[in-house]
Amino acid sequence: MRSLLRTWIDAGGEKKILLLRHGEILKATEEKRFVGQTDLPLTDTGRRQAQYWRECLAEVPLAAIISSDLSRCVQTARIVANGRGMQIATLADLREIQIGQWDGMTFRQVRRQWPDAFQRRGEAVARFRPPAGESFLDLQERVVPAFEQAVDQSGQYLLIVAHAGVIRVVLCHILGMPVDHLFRIGQAYGALNLIDRQADGYRLHALNLLPDLGTGGSSPRPASNGISTRKFLV
Repeated sequence: MRSLLRTWIDAGGEKKILLLRHGEILKATEEKRFVGQTDLPLTDTGRRQAQYWRECLAEVPLAAIISSDLSRCVQTARIVANGRGMQIATLADLREIQIGQWDGMTFRQVRRQWPDAFQRRGEAVARFRPPAGESFLDLQERVVPAFEQAVDQSGQYLLIVAHAGVIRVVLCHILGMPVDHLFRIGQAYGALNLIDRQADGYRLHALNLLPDLGTGGSSPRPASNGISTRKFLV
C-alpha cells in the first residue's frame, strides 16, 4: 500500500485528491438497511479503519482536509488528521443522499411497506426519489459543485472524507459515467480512492483501496490501471 501511494506521490500532477469513505457504521452481521443522513457514529472497526489510513497517509503532504458534517465522516477525518495540527473544514453539501422516510429502515421493511416504489427504484435508480428524499441525480447536482470548488481552492494534496453515495456520484462525474451505473463502482467502508486532476481533466489512479486490519480485516485492493477522463463543466 505504501509503495502504491509513494508511486502516486512521486508522479506529481496539478492536484491530487484523496477521496475517502468513512469507516464502518453497520456491522456485516446486521440486516441491510437504508442509511442516508441519519447521524450514526463509527463502530470500533470503523475507528480502526481510520487509524490505518492515519498511519498510511502520514507522509502525504495534505494541504487541506474537507469532510461531510455528519459524525461518521468527521470522526474519520479527525482520526486521520491526528498529529497534523490541521483544521478540518466541514461541508453540509457533502452529506449522504437524503433518503427521506426510508432512512434507517431495512430493505425488507421498505419492500413490504412500499412495494411499488421499491420496484421503481430498482428500475430507475438515478431518478427515483423516495418519499421526502433525493434522487441520485439530485445528489450529484448538490455534490459536484462543492467537490469542484474544494479542488479549485485547495493546494496540491486534498483529502475529502465523504459517503458511498457521494463518492460514487463524484466518480461518475469525473469518469463520464451515467449515474444509472453508480452501483457498478465498489465502495466499501473505509475505502480510499486516488484521483489526479491535470490540465486535460481527471484521472482515476486507484479505486476502492481497503484498509488491511489483519485477521478479520480487509486486504488492500488496488484498482486496475487509471482511466483517463475529460473534465466536465458543471
